[in-house]
Amino acid sequence: MTNSPDAGSILVAPHQFPHLDRERALAQEFRLELVAARDQESFSEAMTTAEVVMVTPYAKVTAADIATMRRCKAVVRYGMGYDNIDVVAAAAAGIPVSIVPDASTEEVAFHALAMGLALSRRLPQGQTAVRDGRWAGEVAYDAPKPTELRAGIVGMGRIGRIVAASWAALGAQVHAYDPFARFSQVPAVPLAQVLEESDVVSLHLPLTEQTRHLVSAEVLGRMRRGAVVVNVSRGGLVDEQALAEALRSGHIAGAALDVFAEEPLPADHALRDAPNAILTPHIAWRSTRSLGALQDGAVARARRALTGEPLIDLV
Repeated sequence: MTNSPDAGSILVAPHQFPHLDRERALAQEFRLELVAARDQESFSEAMTTAEVVMVTPYAKVTAADIATMRRCKAVVRYGMGYDNIDVVAAAAAGIPVSIVPDASTEEVAFHALAMGLALSRRLPQGQTAVRDGRWAGEVAYDAPKPTELRAGIVGMGRIGRIVAASWAALGAQVHAYDPFARFSQVPAVPLAQVLEESDVVSLHLPLTEQTRHLVSAEVLGRMRRGAVVVNVSRGGLVDEQALAEALRSGHIAGAALDVFAEEPLPADHALRDAPNAILTPHIAWRSTRSLGALQDGAVARARRALTGEPLIDLV
């Protein structure tokens, strides 16, 4: 379908989907144009006539963008994180923001678990030793015994609960912190205790002004020597420069990140050559089924907006 100045549209942010067949079918159903933005500039420009704005992690919806929206019935975020959407401005404009929180819960949870296990067993150190011809040396003498390992879960939403239960099933000692969720399957403790008394700190929080750089240089300094950090949530939760320095000093034994403050990760980023770091390119959510589930979920929410049905999973 071709775009015209007066036609209403379904607008999709810059994306990496193999195709937009679902979104195209929805647009045809409602006799709208499907507009797939090439970049942030074209995305922002097309918001004026968009009836639904569908947002990926590769673009932002700012207050200035929202001020141009004349027809928008909803902003739909592919996935859970919404820190790239000015939700305050959207609420002030009366535009609901809906997320898709359940398309890849298991995938993300088990990605976090796999990362935590790899770090706790010192797999990066072992790989480096073999690669550098040093063989075993002192590698893994500082690894905690699995049944004595303390896993600290920060955030007990859908994903955090699975991660906590998985660590507990493996025999680890698990404790957790969440300022909002109620849970009883593992002990609830203060945030400082999770951060300072855990061998594995696994982050499962949204990014807000309160959680930005939750793991700061000061926090890293207070963590157990030999502790490891796992982040599959939002990049801004961790001060990445400080983490790189803590890895180089040896105070932090390892870090595994699937998300970063800037994506793609810059070529000169400090974590690229930091020791004992496992870095994956925001793929924790991926599986043979997750992509379809994600797009199906986003399209279902967009359809609700277009038909006037109550939206679900509102921010």
